[in-house]
Amino acid sequence: MWTKNMWTVWIAASLLGYIQLLVQGDANECVPRSFGTDRLACVCNATYCDSTPDNEPKIPEKGAFYWYVSSKAGLRVSLIKGNISENCKNESSSNPVLNINTTKRYQTILGYGGAFTDSTGINIKKLSPATQDQLIRAYYDPKVGSRYLLGRIPIGGTDFSTRPYTYDDHENDTTLAHFALAKEDYDYKIPYIKRALELNPDVKFLSAVWSPPIWMKTNEKINGFSFLKEEYYQIYSDYIMKFLDAYKDNGIKMWAVSTGNEPMSTYVPGNKLSDLGWTPRTMGKWVVENLGPTLANSKHNDTLIIALDDQRLSIPWFMYILYEEHEEAKNYISGTAVHWYFDYLVRPVVLDSLRDLNTDKFIFMTEACIVGEVETVLIGSWDRGERYILSIIEYMNHWSIGWVDWNLALDKAGGPNWINNFVDAPIIVNPDTDEFYKQPMYYALKHFSRFVDRGSVRVSITDTDSVKSTAFVTPSNEVVIVLYNKNATAANVALNDENGRSICLELPAKSMSTVIYAL
Repeated sequence: MWTKNMWTVWIAASLLGYIQLLVQGDANECVPRSFGTDRLACVCNATYCDSTPDNEPKIPEKGAFYWYVSSKAGLRVSLIKGNISENCKNESSSNPVLNINTTKRYQTILGYGGAFTDSTGINIKKLSPATQDQLIRAYYDPKVGSRYLLGRIPIGGTDFSTRPYTYDDHENDTTLAHFALAKEDYDYKIPYIKRALELNPDVKFLSAVWSPPIWMKTNEKINGFSFLKEEYYQIYSDYIMKFLDAYKDNGIKMWAVSTGNEPMSTYVPGNKLSDLGWTPRTMGKWVVENLGPTLANSKHNDTLIIALDDQRLSIPWFMYILYEEHEEAKNYISGTAVHWYFDYLVRPVVLDSLRDLNTDKFIFMTEACIVGEVETVLIGSWDRGERYILSIIEYMNHWSIGWVDWNLALDKAGGPNWINNFVDAPIIVNPDTDEFYKQPMYYALKHFSRFVDRGSVRVSITDTDSVKSTAFVTPSNEVVIVLYNKNATAANVALNDENGRSICLELPAKSMSTVIYAL
């Protein structure tokens, strides 16, 4: 049974340790700025940006744990060191007990990341070189940043470009003689992608086409209701190979290519997104007869194919039919990519069902952002950070091998975007003052990306309606637990594992936590 005195002693000791850390640690603390009631963001510029201490040893010594906390009240991945106890095992307590079982294991984690869109590069380039470097480090530096391990790269333009374009806009160029990367690749994508690679050579990249050249499409437009003309199935596959060649020539290898971004958007009346529609049967036919063999017989034969790249509500009818109609597609497709935008319409059990149907194929959340709000960019919004971390926890608990954000950086309007489809992003750039703002969404991702290494395996943990959780064992034999307290008040919880160890925590109101201890 937890007593008031026990909690008082433990909290006092933890706060003392936290104060000592602030004095002696090597972290840069967040410089907060208020953007309205309950809206705080951390400000970074050419000479200063907050960071997380790179603990040595990284794994806490036996009997100790590290606890990193971010809260609505203002903490940002702040470190508390504590000792594992045996004082909070009693499940009859009114405080929740979360049980961890590291012997019950699930999927292996690939990593976390964001997208190198044209708009991301345009915004970064508006900053001074020193501030640009701070921003890329904030995401990809393994020592002071979020340790991102993934980057998504559009093949050609998206709505987050200043114009619609592809890599071969010459009509009926069936030999692809005019194929060429765009100015945007050299100005806004490749330089920052290469800088991320310099910081961390372990970063992997995935790519997707929004729209192929319009002369390959049935409506001959960049957007709207359209499909690929069947006579161009092979030429379109060759088009993707040329992209892989061009980026590899620039030192950037693709880990995976998807079957195309959001093919279901073509069915939406009035859709303005650059798109290409597929049905399950036509996609399966194209993969089996064209894209799959072409990739397998190329110098990119270790680049994976990821199917769908659309909302998870599409899974039951799209992926099931694709595999049913084209069994051979399983020889080429490594997994299913999903987006989060309509997750409220379908329970995550659909992910479990897909995994049960194909246990050798992975599931991967490849795009998320806050869109369609009254205020597009709401700098410092804790609610948006909460939505991010709850989504990441949910996807981890339902077999996703990673979670990839959309634009890495946008301006204060949420753009640029050539169809005015403005959205929010974890980092907002202000070129007028040569600074950028890290939002709570940034820290929601960092609570995972910083600590859940590639090769970590998800393990079993219980949670409650108000305290959500997920847990992992890393390749270094750390136990990493990520928690979110949804309560507007502090919540006392106990973390108990199968080895009889207990960790007592008082989670601050509306807070994100990452807890680490040695297995």
